[in-house]
Amino acid sequence: MPATPHVERHFLGSETVRDVVIGMADGLTVPFALAAGLSAAVTSTQIIVTAGLAEIVAGAIAMGLGGYLAARTDQEHFASEERRESWEVDNMREAEVAEVRDIFSAYGLKDAALDSVVAALAADKKRWVDFMMRFELGLEKPDPKRAPISAATIAVSYLIGGLVPLVPYMISGDLRTALMYSVFCTGVALITFGSIKGKLTGISVVKSGFQTLLVGGLAAGAAFYLAHLFG
Repeated sequence: MPATPHVERHFLGSETVRDVVIGMADGLTVPFALAAGLSAAVTSTQIIVTAGLAEIVAGAIAMGLGGYLAARTDQEHFASEERRESWEVDNMREAEVAEVRDIFSAYGLKDAALDSVVAALAADKKRWVDFMMRFELGLEKPDPKRAPISAATIAVSYLIGGLVPLVPYMISGDLRTALMYSVFCTGVALITFGSIKGKLTGISVVKSGFQTLLVGGLAAGAAFYLAHLFG
């Protein structure tokens, strides 16, 4: 009887999801709070649309640049630690060997098996440095293409999210109606976005959707209150 192949399913797009979450969450809440706050101060939906579009573009650029710089910082930090670890392997060999022994000992290796593994690893400097980067420092080598991808993902997510609360103001000329539909559309978008995020990351869809709605609602509510307070 043929054996059934074992297929492991793991989600590997955590960085992309993180970028989408960062961009979409801010895109849904910040423009909504701006539009809602302006609804109490102006009488024209055209003004709100103009201000909202300006904020979306500026926010997308700022968020995208922030994501780019964060990814570049991760790359620079990894490279710096890799150079330091390489120097330590060359100049502090005995101490580094002792650290390797401690790491493998924690996994249950001992005696001849431990000596064999440590010797094999120490025979290849590149593998040795890679091992220390991962198991001593807990650092994974960043994708060199990650910075522009991260920037674009965050910026596009912000743009898409920002248009959701603004579209009702583009369609309706009545401020009260536009605000009502903006609240509804933003709420539905937050729940949908949270549910999809939960599905992708393997957590409860209902829980993720509710958490996203709650966090987004609290952020938008706080911004809306402050807009009214200072307006």
